[in-house]
Amino acid sequence: MPERANGKTLSPTARLAIDHAVQRLLDGGLVAFPTETVYGLGADAETPKAIQKIYAAKGRPSTHPLIVHVGPEADLAYWTTRLSGHARALADAFWPGPLTLILPRASHIPDAVSGGQQTLGLRCPSHPVAQALLTGFATRRPGGHGGVAAPSANKFGQVSPTHADHVRAEFPELLPDELMVLEGGPADVGIESTIVDVSGTDSDFVPVLLRPGHITAQQLAQVLGTLPGSPRAESPQVSGSLKAHYAPRTPLRVLPRPLLDSAIDQAPEGCRVAAVVFDTAKQQQGRQDVDYLLCHGSPQAYARDLYAQLRRLDHQGYDLLLFELPPRTAAWAAIHDRLGRAAAAFQQSL
Repeated sequence: MPERANGKTLSPTARLAIDHAVQRLLDGGLVAFPTETVYGLGADAETPKAIQKIYAAKGRPSTHPLIVHVGPEADLAYWTTRLSGHARALADAFWPGPLTLILPRASHIPDAVSGGQQTLGLRCPSHPVAQALLTGFATRRPGGHGGVAAPSANKFGQVSPTHADHVRAEFPELLPDELMVLEGGPADVGIESTIVDVSGTDSDFVPVLLRPGHITAQQLAQVLGTLPGSPRAESPQVSGSLKAHYAPRTPLRVLPRPLLDSAIDQAPEGCRVAAVVFDTAKQQQGRQDVDYLLCHGSPQAYARDLYAQLRRLDHQGYDLLLFELPPRTAAWAAIHDRLGRAAAAFQQSL
C-alpha cells in the first residue's frame, strides 16, 4: 500500500526517493526537499560537518542561523529548554504550516545550526514529501529524534527556489553526487515562513514578529491576544533578515506607479525593461523595448508566483526590472518585505 503524509498518498516512486534521501541525510549528505513555502537545502541538524556543507554550498556566512525542520510527531522538548505558553499556542494553531518559532536552544543541539546563538529556529512544514522525509529520518535516528536544518536551496542572497528545477539550476556543480533533489511540485505558498520570537517567558515577554510571511500579524494576534512586537536590537538574528536579500541578477526597482512610469520615460532607448504592474491598461505607448506584465491582485497569488517570475525575468535578457509598489496594507506586508530586500541589493528601497 502506498504510504500517506499529511493526508496525501505518496506514490511508490516518491516513497523510494524519500527512502534514498533519508539515507543520504543519515550519511551526512545534502538533500533539497520541497516545503509549502520554498525548497530547502537540508542536512542533519545534529551533525556539524553536515551543517557546514549547507553553508559551503550556499556561500552563506556561518553566523547566519538556519531553521530546523521537524515532523508532526516531534518531541519539541528535545530541541528547546523552554516551550512557553505562547509557543505552544502558536504551534497548535499553525503547525504543520509556514510558521517558524524562535526558541531557547537545548544544549545538546550544536550551535552551528543557530549561528552561535542560544536560540533555535524550529518549524513543522505541511508539505507531504517534507513530512515523509522528516518522519522517516527521525525514525532512524537514536531515540526517534531527528531534525533537518534547511535554509532555502539557493546561493546566499539570491532568489529562493519554488520548483525542483530551480534547485538544479542553482547547484549544477553538486549534482548528483553531493546533492539529491526531491520532487514535490511547485510550492503552494511561494515565500519563506513567518518567523516569531517566542524565546522569552510568558510573564515578561511579548512575542516578536521577526519576518513577515503567509501567516500575518493579525492571524498571530488572534492566537496571542495581542499583536506581536517589532524586532529590537537584542532580538535574535534570523534567516532572511539582512537588508539585501532574495535578489535577482537583473537590477530591480520597486516604485509607485507614477514614479515607475517616470523611470520608463528616463530609461535610455534600447534598455530592455520589464514593468510588473497592477494595471496594464495604463501602459505607455511607443516604447518597443518595454514589456508590461500584469501581476496578481491578491497577496497570496502574488507570493506564489513571485520568485518563479523573478527567475523567469532573469533569463529573458532584460536590463531593468520595475515592480509597481503593492498596496500598503497588512495583507501585503510579506510582499513588501521580499521586494524591499530584493531592491536593496541594487541600492533601492521601498
